[in-house]
Amino acid sequence: MSELFDPIKLRNVALANRIVISPMCQYSAVDGNATSWHMAHLSSLALGGAGLLCIEATAVTAEGRITPGCLGLWNDDNEAALAAVVKVLRATSGIRLAIQLGHAGRKGSSAAPWDGGQLIAQDKGGWLPVAPSALAHKHSEPPPRALTVEDLAGIKKAFVDAARRAVRLGLDAIELHAAHGYLLHQFLSPISNQRSDEYGGILENRMRFPLEVFQDVRAAIPDGMALGIRVSATDWVDSVPSWTLDQTVEFALRVKQLGADWIDVSSGGVSPEQQIPVGPGYQVPLAETLKREVGLPTIAVGLITSAQQAQDIITQGKADMVALGRAALYDPRWAWHAAAELGGQVQGPSQYWRALPAGKNRVFGETSFGMR
Repeated sequence: MSELFDPIKLRNVALANRIVISPMCQYSAVDGNATSWHMAHLSSLALGGAGLLCIEATAVTAEGRITPGCLGLWNDDNEAALAAVVKVLRATSGIRLAIQLGHAGRKGSSAAPWDGGQLIAQDKGGWLPVAPSALAHKHSEPPPRALTVEDLAGIKKAFVDAARRAVRLGLDAIELHAAHGYLLHQFLSPISNQRSDEYGGILENRMRFPLEVFQDVRAAIPDGMALGIRVSATDWVDSVPSWTLDQTVEFALRVKQLGADWIDVSSGGVSPEQQIPVGPGYQVPLAETLKREVGLPTIAVGLITSAQQAQDIITQGKADMVALGRAALYDPRWAWHAAAELGGQVQGPSQYWRALPAGKNRVFGETSFGMR
């Protein structure tokens, strides 16, 4: 049996295997509401045999969207639209479902990638982004509005309210987005956080707001519901003080104390000056360090594409789970093909039984369903 297909439990949430479908922005919502595209996209991924499917980065406020087309969970309409999608996923797949809650901060009001991905001016339909400090993501952009302490209380409440909506939706788990240069990461990194109050300066202060959000969300959801966090383990910027792996270890130890059930280890995103050594599995060493130093169940992400590569990450103890993004879009049945290659087993709908992998080097099952 392949270790990649061993079960794992996150709090009370049992996963059939170690394969996670990463949250992937689709930029296809309307006023934060899920659409037919989300129904088709998530249904395809839900039938692929992974252990956990994480719904894309979902904004907790309207101004917290990355783009005008980003999914949201800040009002009743958002909740109802996503409930329709979740209902279909539950009716057709046994996959466990998570949602990633986040706030874009100064990277909000952006155009969709296929429209250039740049900041949308307020007079062109955009909005004024907010951030820890009035520092633009790019020097060519106008600065965001610096958040007041009163604003922070409102955003914490928005995270809690969205988490409660996720509970009402019947989701199994929540991941808080503290990576990729979005708001919680912006507070952690001295590149984007140059506040002089209790939320800026030394590491303890820069960690304060993300930790408060995590603590408040943990307290607002049922004890058995799993809660994890995605981090950028390094900013990949050496020219100025930045967020580093050592600081990430300290932060992860703190969220562990607050009841985190996993840490999802990515990197970068807070500065255009980043120098990322992109290559197959380039972020796996970051996950390995956090797994060793923190002891939380750890997810490795980033250019993990082949079954043997994923298997090696698990068997060599570098991470507890692997998350797939583009590889899953390219091949929604990635887990099936990995099971066939590695001798694992995947769960699938009865209607697909005859197509499920049936052991190493036997691509299809032989059950005939008793048909004449």
